[in-house]
Amino acid sequence: MNVLFEEDGGFKAGSVMADNDSSLQVEMPTGKRSKIKAATVLLRFEKPSAGGLLEQAAPLAEEIEPDFLWECVNDGEFSFLDFARDYYGHQPAPVEAAAVLLALHAAPVYFHRKGKGRFRKAPADILSAALASLEKKRQQALAMEGWIVELKAFRLPPEIGALTDALLYAPDRNKAETKAFETACAETGLSAAQLLFKCGAIKSAYFLHYRRFLHEQFPKGTGFPSLEAPGLPRDLPRADVRAFSIDDANTTEIDDALSVVKLPGIGSRIGIHIAAPGLAIEHGSPLDGVARARLSTVYVPGNKITMLPDSVVQNYTLAGGVDCPAVSLYLTVNEELEVLNHESRLEMVHIAANLRHHEIEPWFNAETINGPLPDQPFKDELVHLWHFANACEGRRGKPSAMQGNNDYNFAIEGDLADPDNCKVEISERKRGSPLDKLVAELMIVANSTWGGLLAEKNIACLYRAQTQGKVRMTTSPLPHEGLGVPQYAWMTSPLRRYCDMVNQWQLIACLKGETPAFAQKSAELFGAMRDFEITYAAYADFQRLMERYWCLRWLQHRGVNEVDATVRREQLVKIDHSPLMLRVPSLPADLLPGQRVRLSIENIDLLAPELTCRFLSLLDVVSTDEVVEEEAQ
Repeated sequence: MNVLFEEDGGFKAGSVMADNDSSLQVEMPTGKRSKIKAATVLLRFEKPSAGGLLEQAAPLAEEIEPDFLWECVNDGEFSFLDFARDYYGHQPAPVEAAAVLLALHAAPVYFHRKGKGRFRKAPADILSAALASLEKKRQQALAMEGWIVELKAFRLPPEIGALTDALLYAPDRNKAETKAFETACAETGLSAAQLLFKCGAIKSAYFLHYRRFLHEQFPKGTGFPSLEAPGLPRDLPRADVRAFSIDDANTTEIDDALSVVKLPGIGSRIGIHIAAPGLAIEHGSPLDGVARARLSTVYVPGNKITMLPDSVVQNYTLAGGVDCPAVSLYLTVNEELEVLNHESRLEMVHIAANLRHHEIEPWFNAETINGPLPDQPFKDELVHLWHFANACEGRRGKPSAMQGNNDYNFAIEGDLADPDNCKVEISERKRGSPLDKLVAELMIVANSTWGGLLAEKNIACLYRAQTQGKVRMTTSPLPHEGLGVPQYAWMTSPLRRYCDMVNQWQLIACLKGETPAFAQKSAELFGAMRDFEITYAAYADFQRLMERYWCLRWLQHRGVNEVDATVRREQLVKIDHSPLMLRVPSLPADLLPGQRVRLSIENIDLLAPELTCRFLSLLDVVSTDEVVEEEAQ
């Protein structure tokens, strides 16, 4: 005796070795013996053999059309044996009965399982919907096959092209287009970016990196809502000073300016003047909402995304030739350059000039500072501030301006709408120049002094602390060990950093004797601090990424096959005349930091963006400054 039974959602046949009321011992055609429940048995038969039943029934079942079966069967439940009898018009042979069973089982759209060997035909409306769904899936499968063929031939189907950003940055793996695209990536061995680039969906690697950043940080775009810029305050006293700013040529958000007034018999009064958008932008206002959402200006070579609308920046930037609202810190300094006292004011400050590094440094630099200087505007003020900065640095006991480090300026020529036709030039500038030290020291004084004032008044503030080597944001006035000050709060860049704006609101309230916008331990303040740290770090990462991209473009433009570099540590090197750093696996293991090497350029991948180099030779020159720069960063 043989039996046909159901197991694990399928059908099997075996020879009965032992039989009782509840279970059977059967031997499978493979020789394996199993114990099965009697309730699972669907058919008992003598012939054919257990191994031959399903083999003979399978091709017979394939000839049975499910739609014909559905038309033949009546509504209500039925047994496959009864239906087989009606279908064939006679008592079905075991093979015939098994064929009907297999056909019914293989057509779940047409027939629903209702129990052991029993079925019920699907209602007409449900069947119609199911068949439409199956047809849709069939057509979708055909479309996917076509898309895959096109993609593998590096042709872009319109359906795929319309989803370029989604495929790159947020793929929906339930979509047929995504499934087809990822299959094509796997079969070509290319990344999503590489395949889309080969297909022409990405016109430039520049757009790949820029659009990814916008997707992550500016999903609604970089435009500002239509907001009216607040007017200038009318009730501020006018300061009796001629202030001047010192910035790079491309700086438009001018946050700080300086002034010097001689005090006969005492020394001088040094003014540090900070742009004051906090006087007009109210906490909780729509403009605050804009700044709170962005948290900082984004800087990348050739481009920037400002924290505040241009109209607001233009109203409050410390532009030359006009009176500007400012928060001023005045330091009374004696002839020995000691600070006797300080005073903070809210006032209108006349900005006499916007000085630029490239205009001043040719005559005001480390080589000329101790000799006679040419007769230039603000020469005396700059010299006095230089000596004061040195005195401040000495009192802190820490070097300022990351002396010895290099700044790298990227000049992008051309329209970024067509970045592949843009040219890039990279220029180096050593930090630690007299101008750098002058500005850095005075900003440290302002940020430390005002941070201390708010701490003394028990007014909440966002501080930057450094303890045990780690720099972090905090609401507690903790020391900044790296700068050698008891507390340090960013307050000198309110046009481009939200934490500076927050601190300026707190400082303005302190100076006016008003209730500050943020109370101590305010949940809103903690939230702003957390979001600022995360966002500021993300913007910095993007800046480094785009600098890396333009460095690779710079190498391409130069058409060089070999470059010189300085060993940082182990396999890490820095390419000369650029901030580009990379690992070179072929670098000898015994090289020391500061040793100079020559490398062969093997590959430039703008999509990554990555540079692959191979070690060629060791140069005789050793650079210690480069190593110092890296460690300082």
